[in-house]
Amino acid sequence: MIPSDPDFYKDILDQMSDGVFFVNRQRQILYWSKGAHRLTGYRAEEVVGRNCNDEILCHIDYLGERICEEACPVLDCLQDGCPREVKVYLRHKLGGRVPVSVRVQPIRNAAGTITGAIEIFSDDSAATDSRRRIEAMRRLAFLDHLTQLPNRRFMEMALVTALTEYRMHKDPFGVLMIDLDHFKKINDAHGHRTGDRVLQEAARVLSASLRPDDLVGRWGGDEFVAIIRGVTPESLGDMGKRCAGFTAHTDISTGVGQRISLTVSVGGAIAEAEDTVDDLVHRADVVMYREKERARGHSAA
Repeated sequence: MIPSDPDFYKDILDQMSDGVFFVNRQRQILYWSKGAHRLTGYRAEEVVGRNCNDEILCHIDYLGERICEEACPVLDCLQDGCPREVKVYLRHKLGGRVPVSVRVQPIRNAAGTITGAIEIFSDDSAATDSRRRIEAMRRLAFLDHLTQLPNRRFMEMALVTALTEYRMHKDPFGVLMIDLDHFKKINDAHGHRTGDRVLQEAARVLSASLRPDDLVGRWGGDEFVAIIRGVTPESLGDMGKRCAGFTAHTDISTGVGQRISLTVSVGGAIAEAEDTVDDLVHRADVVMYREKERARGHSAA
């Protein structure tokens, strides 16, 4: 006999590792699972009764654009009754970005009328593969232990390999030099422990913003380098904007009621046949500092 008690089904949903929530036609959240709490940091009592589009999770898409108003899969599903599957990035309660796969289904009453929607979202960060890669790099001393990204030694070797492949096979690639803005001020104002958390969060955001075949590592201090494969100057610029856009939608808590918003300056350069690693990184670095100065002049104006 199938149980009719709604709490029975909620208990089952609470056992899922995926996040689950229900909304009504007005997108008001009626149920929030324990899996949703684990993935987002928000408890049920913090979100039930609120609308899913009032910036609780602040979903952004592949390009770093907010989707809660114009491209919301829940809203689209409520309007046409068609299921949706999308990959987005939600904002964790602590400020970081979490890549998730989202599935939305309409909820209908006995008459077939749409009365709401259910969203199921699962962690899409490929954590298992990431842990395996991290462990391999740790054994080879190629890991930056603070950010869990490849360190400068590894990135220099990867750049040598990419340049060799480019000369042999003409496989185009580019480099992004990425620098955290105002990092010294953050360290001075909030201490090195908070500065370390900023670097760790920036590393997570940058990793999430790149494609699976791209590679980002910590170059040193507050600088990161990314190797972007199969790009033109235009698409490399788009990837730089994407990294900057993802970071600009990220903030972290200082633990004393304050939040620090993160921004980065990004410069890019396309590899050329005669390049050394230093040549390529230097060109990207020059563009990055030019962009940083441009941003300072714009803010001063």
